[in-house]
Amino acid sequence: MSSSPRPPIYDAHAHLVADDQTKYPRNYQKRAPNAPPRLPGVIGTPGGHHGPEPINEVPDVSRMLQWMKEEGVDGAVAVQKRMVYKYDNSYILDSSDAHPDTFAAVVILDATDPTTPELIRTQIRDNGLSGLRLFGGRDADGGMPWLNSPQALKCWEVLQEHGLVMNIEVLSVGGGGPSAPALIELSKRYPDVRIVLDHLLEPECEHGAADFGLDHHFESLVPVKNISFKWTSINLDICRESGVDDKQMLRRAVDMYGADRIMWGSDIGTSSGTYKDMVQRALDSAELLTDAEKKALFHDTGRRVFVKGGTRKKA
Repeated sequence: MSSSPRPPIYDAHAHLVADDQTKYPRNYQKRAPNAPPRLPGVIGTPGGHHGPEPINEVPDVSRMLQWMKEEGVDGAVAVQKRMVYKYDNSYILDSSDAHPDTFAAVVILDATDPTTPELIRTQIRDNGLSGLRLFGGRDADGGMPWLNSPQALKCWEVLQEHGLVMNIEVLSVGGGGPSAPALIELSKRYPDVRIVLDHLLEPECEHGAADFGLDHHFESLVPVKNISFKWTSINLDICRESGVDDKQMLRRAVDMYGADRIMWGSDIGTSSGTYKDMVQRALDSAELLTDAEKKALFHDTGRRVFVKGGTRKKA
């Protein structure tokens, strides 16, 4: 544990949303009637840390650049906001093209669409794409066609060719742990793909649980070196609402995987709060880490995974 100055910061998970709704029209994602409620603290559900009127500032790129400057954040992963734009990645790509030294672009595309692999190649060539984000739940048979169906695997093949990032969120009741066997198999099949799991794969943490929800499923991922994880405001919200000590949970995660496989992401644009608040909450959660671990988690891991080896097109 250290009381050293603030470490350098790189934001590995920022959702940009444009003020300009003429050039970038919004196409809000509709939630299924039987979809589980969103956790407190995220857009669409009042409550949590910010009470009945949560703070949800629009992270237009001009505003985001100012927030980052104020908080000493020297770069960010611009992650497509599907709930606002679905598969139209124009704003993410335009923003990263305009600020190539600041933003790494991660798009969301339909892995079941046969035109997607070629579209990925086009965006790599024209936009210096850093990665593709896929997410979804498990079907009635436990399968994940959005992740590892024959058509989805064609997307993995493109990322393997270019050594890019596959950014994954598994939205399953009970957390993403049961997806571990499929993720391990994919990591072996595509060893040059840098796999990043959002929100620490969303372990189902409960108050008093010694493993903080990081159970045997998560332990099985320890030897898989091309899989890394994001620690985000969503994890902090879950800890708060579950009465779980976020400092101890992060300490366990770092003990399991090493800080060189965990990166901080604000989740601005989805999670509630000011950017300043998100940065401070994350720094507070790292109280039990060493200075070297903080530097890796808050800066070096995210920048290495998303920027190193990328094909960023210079403006």
